[in-house]
Amino acid sequence: MSQKVRVRFAPSPTGPLHIGGVRTALFNYLFAKKHGGNFILRIEDTDQNRYVEGAEDYIKESLEWCNIPYDEGPGKDKGYGPYRQSERKHLYKEYADQLISSGHAYYAFDSAESLDANRKSHEKNGKTFIYNWHNREKLDNSLTMPKEEVEKRIAAEDYVIRFKSPQDETLYLDDEIRGEMTIDTNVLDDKVLFKSDGMPTYHLANIVDDHLMKITHVIRGEEWLPSLALHVLLYRSLGWDAPKFAHLPLIMKPQGKGKLSKRDGDKMGFPVFPLQWKDKDNNISAGYREDGYLPEAVINMLAFLGWNEGEGSEKQFYTLEELVEAFSLEHVSKSGAKFDPEKTKWFQHHYLQQVGNEDIALQFINYVNNSDKGVSLSKDKDLAYITNIVSILKERCTFVSDLWEEGSFLFKTPNSYDEKAVKKAWKDQTGDIMTELAGVVSTIEDFTAENVQQEVKSWINSTDYGFGKVMQPFRLSLVGEMSGPDVFVIASLLGQDKTLERLRNAISTLG
Repeated sequence: MSQKVRVRFAPSPTGPLHIGGVRTALFNYLFAKKHGGNFILRIEDTDQNRYVEGAEDYIKESLEWCNIPYDEGPGKDKGYGPYRQSERKHLYKEYADQLISSGHAYYAFDSAESLDANRKSHEKNGKTFIYNWHNREKLDNSLTMPKEEVEKRIAAEDYVIRFKSPQDETLYLDDEIRGEMTIDTNVLDDKVLFKSDGMPTYHLANIVDDHLMKITHVIRGEEWLPSLALHVLLYRSLGWDAPKFAHLPLIMKPQGKGKLSKRDGDKMGFPVFPLQWKDKDNNISAGYREDGYLPEAVINMLAFLGWNEGEGSEKQFYTLEELVEAFSLEHVSKSGAKFDPEKTKWFQHHYLQQVGNEDIALQFINYVNNSDKGVSLSKDKDLAYITNIVSILKERCTFVSDLWEEGSFLFKTPNSYDEKAVKKAWKDQTGDIMTELAGVVSTIEDFTAENVQQEVKSWINSTDYGFGKVMQPFRLSLVGEMSGPDVFVIASLLGQDKTLERLRNAISTLG
């Protein structure tokens, strides 16, 4: 590519960033880095009625957390700013006027009431009202008015500027993912480009900004495909070369048809936003970060929603650098990609295993101290102990919080015992056997898992109890139920004093 690649991610700050938006940002980032180009963030805030306080900061923080930071954008001006459309509004009228002058746009004075009446009249006759070549010269606009009347009405009334879509033309469109498409321009409506409040619509602002920012490739969601014809016509009407376009497939629901929504996440218990979001009514929506996911897992999962390296590749786990190397638009799918929350957890489990044990221990201390677990942990006193626990339990865990689920008994003495386990493991003779076992445990000098195992097994072999009669109630005494890693490892982690204390508690409680 002779021209330097420049791509942009252009979200609207109307709420939290959906993971579909993060996927769009990721694919733009990968494409830019693959070709030595720039990844630009542009905030499209022309719709001030839908603007949400804090949404822009949320977008920027999300990209940073995902490790896909922008090269240019708010706070990183490289000569193409400002990067918020609301700060660029002085630019757009010039291009709307240019389209008026060249005959590619016109002033329209139709009231909302008259347009609504037209729609209802058409519906009554089983037709659809489209404002275009078919009827535009019969409607209230400048196409059939003398210049003097147009100027008088512009000065006195609200108006919009509409694009004059061409009649009887076949438009050939090219998409980097979907290939060539044809559009009959007779089906296009005359979109509003400039609103009565002096702000451009998305269509005009988007085209002008992409041109002025020298965007070479527009990589965006499939929902913008119906706008492609208008955007190509706008480039042509303004005398500009259009960028290359690529429309990404939708992210679909895990079950059934349709686009993945927040409701799907709420119903099935998974996030659809990268970070937690609190709305103006203090309703909280879950985020991948706060739910304990690692950014590497989220990025790896998103990369596979609509892309793969190609036929024959069985590689599943990619670092960001490997994704940059492997990514190409040719291997992006045309069809929708079904979201799989279990596959996301699978990625998360893999990436948690790559994290150092001490790092996980530090995160776990923070997690417990900020949860209502009834336990307070200290980095100074407990780090070595917890790091050891992590090395034993990590394989069982998908999230840092799972360490508590898998090993809470290592921090809190059980105050009750699982009823089914008691019924199965604790018989009339068990109290006496556990008393004998406590005597054996109290004599072990070097209390490692290996030594405990050797001494206890040697004692069992010298009796006629059998392993089941000893090991099951031994585990029940230490854990409170029949779960956890190797029982001798549990004993060594707890230490001799706590192991004896728990044996005596069980004997006293269960008889």
